[in-house]
Amino acid sequence: MPNRMLTPETKAYLLGSFASIDDLNSFIPLEESMPEPSLMLMELDFTEPPSSETLAGLNQALLEAGVDPWPGYGQIVFADPASEQVTLAWTKGTAWMPIIIGILALTVFPILLGGLIWLIIPEPVKQMINMVVMLLVMMLMMRMLAPMLAPAKEKPKEVEGGRR
Repeated sequence: MPNRMLTPETKAYLLGSFASIDDLNSFIPLEESMPEPSLMLMELDFTEPPSSETLAGLNQALLEAGVDPWPGYGQIVFADPASEQVTLAWTKGTAWMPIIIGILALTVFPILLGGLIWLIIPEPVKQMINMVVMLLVMMLMMRMLAPMLAPAKEKPKEVEGGRR
C-alpha cells in the first residue's frame, strides 16, 4: 500500500518492528524527533485482517482525535485487500503516536486478542461453546417458526343483520 502512496522521489524506511503494544511505545521518541510536517507511515501485519467495520471505526476515531491524514488523502487507515496488512498514514503535527497507540489498543487489538484466546482454549471447551451457540440458534429459530406452524385461528363471523 505505501508504494502506491509515495511519490517516486520519496522512500519509506523500516525503523523497527514490534510484537506487542508495549513494544510500540519505543517508537514514540522517533516520531517526536521528526520535524513537522513529516509524513508518517505505520504498517500493521495481522494473521487475520480486522473487519472493515473495525477499520472504519479506527479511521473515524483517529480523525476525531485530530490526527491529520496525508495531504491529498481523506483517511488515515488503509487496508490492503491482497494481504493482511493495514497501513496508517498521518502527517506529524504534534506527536500523535501515543494517541494512535491508545486508539489501536481500544479498537483493533481487543478483537485480535479474542482470536488469540480462541486459539489457546482447550478443544473440549471449544466444543462446549459451539454446542451452546448452536442450541441458542436452534431455540431462536423455533421461536420464529412456532407462530408459522401453529394452526390458524378462525375469526368470528360477522352477522349482517345484527340485533337491534
